[in-house]
Amino acid sequence: MHRTPARLYRVLAIAEAITWTILIGALIARAVGAPSIVVTIGGGIHGLIFLAYGATAILVAFNQRWSIGLGILAVASAIVPYATIPMEIWLHRTSRLTGQWRLDETDHPQDRTWYDRTMRWFLRRAWVLVTLIVVAVVALYVVLLLVGPPGGK
Repeated sequence: MHRTPARLYRVLAIAEAITWTILIGALIARAVGAPSIVVTIGGGIHGLIFLAYGATAILVAFNQRWSIGLGILAVASAIVPYATIPMEIWLHRTSRLTGQWRLDETDHPQDRTWYDRTMRWFLRRAWVLVTLIVVAVVALYVVLLLVGPPGGK
């Protein structure tokens, strides 16, 4: 896993914005005559990274002790093309991404909650956390593929 929450968040925020470019480019290509498969591929790539960004935003929100509203705003920023970049910049400038992964319990009252203990357990075993997140993202991705694209076919 990346050494800091800020680094992981930045990587996924940038990746999410890049996949918006792929998707928008595919939509333009289809509009000028390219086969529809370009949108299927571009949309698939974007969808997978969108879900990975959302999972990352939730993990970082817990680690950084953001409010629920801020966590929702971070996840929702992926809905607007390229909004994850200014969101990451704002979070960085307001020191909401400052600090390390919280691997050890402190005197903070939230450190004794079940979800903080669980998060620390997973953060100390990063391979388990990464595996769990990948499995969850891929499972959700497959379910969404079975449901169909946004807006129907």
